Amino acid sequence: MNLADVSLGNRTTTMVLAMVLFGAGILSFNGLARLEDPEFTIKEALVITPYPGATAKEVEEEVSDKIEQAVQQLSQLKEVESKSDRGLSTVTVRIKDKYDKFALPQVWDELRRKVGDVQGKLPPGAGPSIVNDDYGDVFGVFVAIYGDEYSAAELKEYAKFLRRELLLVPDVSKIELWGERTESIYVEPNRDRMSQLGIHPMQIINGLRDKNIVSDSGRILVGRSFIAVEPTGTFSSVREFEDLLLSGISEAGKGQIYLRDVANVRRGYVDPPVRVLRYDGHAAIGLGISTVSGGNVVTMGAAVEKRARELAPRTPLGIEFGIISLQSDAVTTAIDGFLVSLAEAVIIVIIVLLAFMGLRSGLIIGFVLALTICGTFIFMGPWDVALERISLGALIIALGMLVDNAIVVVDGVLVRTQRGQDATEAAKEVVAQTSMPLLGATAVAIMAFGAIGLSEDATGEFCRSLFRVVFISLGLSWITAVTVTPLLCIMFLKPTKPGSDGQAAGESDAYGGALYTAYRGFLGLAIRFRYITVLMVLGLFAASLWGFQYVDKTFFPDSTRPQFMVDFWLPQGTHIDNTMAVATEVEKYLQELDGATHVTTLGGAGGLRFLLTYSPEKVNSAYLQFLIDVDEYSKIDDLIAQAEHELPGLFADSEVYGRKFILGPGSGGKIQIRFSGPDPEKLRSLASQTMTILHEDGGAKAIRTDWRDQVKVVRPIVAEEEANYAGVTTPDVALTVAMGFEGEQVSIYRERDELLPIIIRAPEPERSQVQSIQNLQIWSPAAQKNIPLRQVVSDFETDFEDEIVQRLNRKSTITVHTDQKSGASSTLLSRIRPKVEGLEMGPEYEIEWWGEFRDSTRAQAGIAASLPFFLLSMVLIVIGLFNALRQPLVIWLCVPLGIIGVTAGLLLTSQPFGFMALLGFMSLSGMLIKNAIVLIDEIEIQKTRSSDVYKAIVESGVSRLRPVAMAALTTALGMIPLVLDAFFVAMAVTVIFGLMVATVLTMIVVPVFYAIFFRVPSPSPSTA
Repeated sequence: MNLADVSLGNRTTTMVLAMVLFGAGILSFNGLARLEDPEFTIKEALVITPYPGATAKEVEEEVSDKIEQAVQQLSQLKEVESKSDRGLSTVTVRIKDKYDKFALPQVWDELRRKVGDVQGKLPPGAGPSIVNDDYGDVFGVFVAIYGDEYSAAELKEYAKFLRRELLLVPDVSKIELWGERTESIYVEPNRDRMSQLGIHPMQIINGLRDKNIVSDSGRILVGRSFIAVEPTGTFSSVREFEDLLLSGISEAGKGQIYLRDVANVRRGYVDPPVRVLRYDGHAAIGLGISTVSGGNVVTMGAAVEKRARELAPRTPLGIEFGIISLQSDAVTTAIDGFLVSLAEAVIIVIIVLLAFMGLRSGLIIGFVLALTICGTFIFMGPWDVALERISLGALIIALGMLVDNAIVVVDGVLVRTQRGQDATEAAKEVVAQTSMPLLGATAVAIMAFGAIGLSEDATGEFCRSLFRVVFISLGLSWITAVTVTPLLCIMFLKPTKPGSDGQAAGESDAYGGALYTAYRGFLGLAIRFRYITVLMVLGLFAASLWGFQYVDKTFFPDSTRPQFMVDFWLPQGTHIDNTMAVATEVEKYLQELDGATHVTTLGGAGGLRFLLTYSPEKVNSAYLQFLIDVDEYSKIDDLIAQAEHELPGLFADSEVYGRKFILGPGSGGKIQIRFSGPDPEKLRSLASQTMTILHEDGGAKAIRTDWRDQVKVVRPIVAEEEANYAGVTTPDVALTVAMGFEGEQVSIYRERDELLPIIIRAPEPERSQVQSIQNLQIWSPAAQKNIPLRQVVSDFETDFEDEIVQRLNRKSTITVHTDQKSGASSTLLSRIRPKVEGLEMGPEYEIEWWGEFRDSTRAQAGIAASLPFFLLSMVLIVIGLFNALRQPLVIWLCVPLGIIGVTAGLLLTSQPFGFMALLGFMSLSGMLIKNAIVLIDEIEIQKTRSSDVYKAIVESGVSRLRPVAMAALTTALGMIPLVLDAFFVAMAVTVIFGLMVATVLTMIVVPVFYAIFFRVPSPSPSTA
């Protein structure tokens, strides 16, 4: 069926449908969700299990190992990683790529069951385990709430008020606080008074527990009513703690003893804090807001801002807000920038068409292009594609290909009308002749992107909208080319007379211009000396393969976000108070940097995940992260270099690593070397040797391990005989030491919606020095009095131990992280890899390369998994188009020629070959095949009209020169706006240089190969 007959036979319907498509596209565009970057599912969950008092080694063996065993029963498991700290196990569960976001909730339910089943096997005092399956939630709004005149508790109350109000805003999913201080009730006993009055510590503990328990007193039937009984007596204020009766009469017979007689009771904050937030030097609380899945970030952000303005009258005077990250603004800026780039690309394409194809032809193709783009917006929403970096970039990438089909149809009609043929007959003839080849070529171009569309890993999910947009837009471009385009040609392209519109009529002069004449002569020469031509092309191809080794390799580029991070590490084991004291001085330094506008300090852990590509550091009291906003992105490289150079000199024993945010999946150092094996000492030795190699190389920075340094530990050596004689157990010793220093939580105090821990600890003077451990008193059940701790402890040893133990798939694993000082990480990796892999490890030890290398390898493997299917489909389509083998072979032999321009372009522009460049090369292959199909199809048509095959080849090349050249030129020039985008620049360079060079070669090599494979004789010089 000739679709042109249908559209031309129903002209009114066709035009009305075109206008509906145009209008619906504009409406759909306004309703599409907007994001800065496409969503991808973080298929990770955390299993967090406390084990107070246990060493990292004990946590590893007694808790983490059991959790890992339970997790490994999951059939969906990809890998399990654990981090065992003192008193805490954190197990990271990663799920196989094939499970999407719709399947994950069921997987997490199964994980909870497995973790729940293992709770009974954990040691006493461990657990319960918490499964955090929303670890990947993104809080697009992250603000700091601060006010120097307000206490941490008052700031928290206001933050809770905001959370309660803003949760009602449309499209808001979840609101979390970060860095808030938890209030607590401290009971600080006076050990001398306790000894004088004969008060046992357990009397205080039991009294606090019993007084603060909620007990069910049941209900009483009174008449027809069933009335609840609620006795009073629990604590209702901090003052009532002091009135807690401990003993009816003292040993001295001096009457009742209350808690106030032996202890000081006060309200304070849990010490030490776990996470601390500061904004521009002010103590603050972070408030993060996430968007519902599929929600519009921009709409949500605007709604939150509107509601915040409405709540402004209820904001206490002096409370201020600092913007840490506001995704709605970033999305608006990014989308506006891409829309400008899209508009620029469309304008460039139309100008090229007008310049080379004439006013009417250019306007026809420009209208069809706009119609195709609008139609694409209609189908993006139902296919879960938002307006974001990848989808809009895909439209720009596809622009040149979108006009290919229309160019072929318009050019065919234009040539025929210039020869005097009726426009209607010309349109029908062109569509009948080209519709199936164009459909096949379009399908091949779509399938060139197919592998990324089916890739199941995070990178494939991140780039999936690229395939979907290309699929929709190219499919629509073929439909509009064979329906709307011929109708427009009939309406606006009329048979012309000599001199009209700058064109000459007549078949002999249709391709008689200087360009056609020059090309005809050059092509004839190339066919005549066909083998020399092939050798020259092979030489260029070999040179490009050789030169490709000098192209830097990378994964995803850095973001152009005007904000960067400085990770700041103090020696492992540093108290958070000391860490924050240093943070105050670092803040002052960073605020004075040229171009710095705001400095956010995250102490003790990374912040909320305010970007999908941001991976927060887990809890560590020696860790600081500074987020520095700058007025110009271009200053970041210099500021990072300055901070890394100067800060270590200003703060002894500090490790400073500056880094930009990244575009795309990935976390940690660009290069990560993981050693696994049974002996921790051997693993530390291997890591140390690797760090030495990195230092000696000179091109590495931010060199560190995830085990950090060993830390000091004080071990009271219990004298078993004396302890038994005094009736003292090891838990008694542990409780005494805990209450003498950090404190021991013994109960909770309920205050409205808060549960405040009740903590017993020694007064400040008694716990400020480690020597105070010698003076601690412990209750002796045998003596019925407090005795010096040193009577049951023979010695206090100081030792060093691992505070962090990491495992991967149940094997102890230490990871060395590093980044390159300059250039691409692949260059540094190629230098150090042979040296690191040459280390003596033994058969029980393994080495794995993570970081960019692993991410890139996995992304390529995800593409490679489905690539054979699409390659086979592309081959079969080409074979089906010609029902032969030689023509497809000629076409596929031209595909590798794209590497010639790609290598030259990347080297000339100093761009790396990353994942996006790889996608660019795949799309380039589809474009080259499409052009070759159009050319070969024309040769086959010309052969049916002429017995001179040589002439058919040459004239086919001449007749296809303008459509192929226009397609290549519009594609290449349309990509120019992407050259200015950090994410797409390598892809744009790949396509622009690869397509321009390969198109020139294709217009020569395809006819030459055709002449070789079909043994077409060259004419004699006299007849050529």
